[in-house]
Amino acid sequence: MTAVVAVTDAPDLRESRRAFVMAEDRVGHYPEFRAFFDRTFDLARVGLSQPGYVAVSNSIYELVFIGRSGEAFPAGVEINAIVPALEPIDEDRVDRDLWAILRWMIAGVGAPWTVQDLDATGRLYRVPAAAP
Repeated sequence: MTAVVAVTDAPDLRESRRAFVMAEDRVGHYPEFRAFFDRTFDLARVGLSQPGYVAVSNSIYELVFIGRSGEAFPAGVEINAIVPALEPIDEDRVDRDLWAILRWMIAGVGAPWTVQDLDATGRLYRVPAAAP
């Protein structure tokens, strides 16, 4: 079962660190994806001034939206896990959480994109987190 993803407030970052886990540098390849992030994180208002945060499996992930001159915003997104400063990262958990974030994003974008198609693609490419 895939974890629930929820937008959350910025966490207390004292005694924490940001661990880079993923980047997508062409969010606007399909305008629906840019619109999803804009709608979900109120990017038309906040722009580059603050990242967005989501909670998944008792973990927090920071979404840093990237702007590029001459391109609509956001042009890209980087995802960082917020983890205790000296603790190792559970890579399997991060992979499952990232898959949950992708499923949440696809569900939010909507047709013609479907979670079922994402899951089928994940199974085809044998993405461990996509296994039933």
